[in-house]
Amino acid sequence: MKLLRRTFLRLAASAVALPAIPRIAPAQTYPSRPVRIIVGFAPGGPTDVFARVVAQWLSDHLGQQFVVENKPGAGSNIATEMVVNALPDGYTLLLTAPANTINTTLYDKLSFDFIRDIAPVASIVRTIYVMVVNPAIPAKTVPEFISYAKANPGRINMASAGSGTPQHVAGELFKMMAGVEMVHVPYRGAAPALTDLIGGQVQVMFDNMTSSLEFIRAGKLRALAVTASTRSALLPNIPTISNFVPGFEASAQFGLGAPKNTPSEIVDKLNKEINASLADPKVRQRIADLAAEVLPGSPAEFGKLIADETQKWAKVVKFSGAKPD
Repeated sequence: MKLLRRTFLRLAASAVALPAIPRIAPAQTYPSRPVRIIVGFAPGGPTDVFARVVAQWLSDHLGQQFVVENKPGAGSNIATEMVVNALPDGYTLLLTAPANTINTTLYDKLSFDFIRDIAPVASIVRTIYVMVVNPAIPAKTVPEFISYAKANPGRINMASAGSGTPQHVAGELFKMMAGVEMVHVPYRGAAPALTDLIGGQVQVMFDNMTSSLEFIRAGKLRALAVTASTRSALLPNIPTISNFVPGFEASAQFGLGAPKNTPSEIVDKLNKEINASLADPKVRQRIADLAAEVLPGSPAEFGKLIADETQKWAKVVKFSGAKPD
């Protein structure tokens, strides 16, 4: 009887231990198959390129392929919803972009709550914008532009890559904080907006550094200021807007997110590996070539950044009355 009792207790103990195995196995074996990184924009753009830089590093260092899948549409909402509804097992990830923090207020009805439904994994890079004007505009500094705009209310056309895009809300933040009136002219992308800015059909734009830099250097556009809180190494002689409009700051943060309830062990493993990539000289140079800067940090720090940006852009969207295209 004692032998039977000992056998029963041993089997019972084994049975109790079994449910714990699935909880710890993912952290030990992850990833055991290919991982998808969903990007809410078309191939070739900055968001797509940042995703591919990270995907290559993770593929090389975690022993499985991290595959970028582009799911453009609805300002990245289609891609975000896809990840929100995925299993929280670490095999479907989201390349988060500024649109995610803007869309929370821009869209009246979303089937998800970005902050609630996407777990922050790691911040990756930050990009900044530059305030550029057509050279025919007499203003050569931000104070001169503000004076010119106030003397010509409603007569300055402000281009953007589309209603509710980061370029648009950066311009609306400037309008709000500088107290100037400008007419917003949305385009379908930055390229046609820049074409008309160079041609003089519109007068000002708050554009990505990457797309404006060559035109600034060629003298086709005049850079008045950068939108970050510090100067850019790419345009070291150009001041920040905050030098003249205290407290102004606009930048774009990109990172990696996962469905809520993704095991913390998997999140931490990905975060550690992404931070390692951002410390690598080759990766840092690749990111610098894209006119961006690395943005390492913990999941908690990335979560706070997302919350702060969401709150900030909510005020601007409400001020501007912006609506999605």
